[in-house]
Amino acid sequence: MEKLLTVLLVEDDPAECEDFERVLDSADDIRLIGKTNNEKEALEIVTDYLPDAVILDLELHKGSGNGISFLESVNKKRMKLFPYILVATHNISNITHECVRQLGADFIMVKSQGDYSAENIVEFLRSNKHLIHKMRRRIQGNYDYAEVSPSEKRKRQEVRVTAEIDKIGISPKALGRAYLIDAIMHRIGGKPDQVAEVAKKYGKTGTSVERAMQNAINKAWSTTHPDDLMHYYTSRVHPEKGVPTVTEFIYHYANKIRAEY
Repeated sequence: MEKLLTVLLVEDDPAECEDFERVLDSADDIRLIGKTNNEKEALEIVTDYLPDAVILDLELHKGSGNGISFLESVNKKRMKLFPYILVATHNISNITHECVRQLGADFIMVKSQGDYSAENIVEFLRSNKHLIHKMRRRIQGNYDYAEVSPSEKRKRQEVRVTAEIDKIGISPKALGRAYLIDAIMHRIGGKPDQVAEVAKKYGKTGTSVERAMQNAINKAWSTTHPDDLMHYYTSRVHPEKGVPTVTEFIYHYANKIRAEY
């Protein structure tokens, strides 16, 4: 399974937004996880959903704020995973370009250049996808989760759980995916029988829920590249089984996410 690249679009031109959505909707390896013309909302999406990349317009005349202020805010957040920033702008000032580079922009495309298009930007991200993932693996930080409400903390934990599930290739179409996310969240919350809690929520038997979760895990281990599995799933896997059990999987991710908070 090809690794997914998640993207946030920060753009105030409705026509350009439509172009990007059209191109990204047809892509199997790149997912648009958010779209906004608002600097504050963009910061919230980056904080909660940790996108791999941001397509950033600098001048949000039809929205709120601007791209430079957004970059300044992201830097102040001390993100654990700083996204790849592709700036798309009408601004041709060398001073402005140098400013956004110093604030963490990785690449700048000027909208007036002849080959500028949503297709070419998406293709550029696709061609650099491997390097973007590799770069993000190496970044270390001390993102501060202190001073958040219990509901906000739980929301961020669930976002992190979902991001981890994505990394090892458990498809959104897999029946057991939602069960696994809920079970991990129940474990983080200290509930003793995670499978029973999930079965109760969905009106299913415990056996059918556990079988669906194990099938989702088995599918990921048969389709995701072994190097990615070894990198993202760091607990020991019994050599005879070759895949984690449902309990092992739930405990691994619950302990990993809980340690971050």
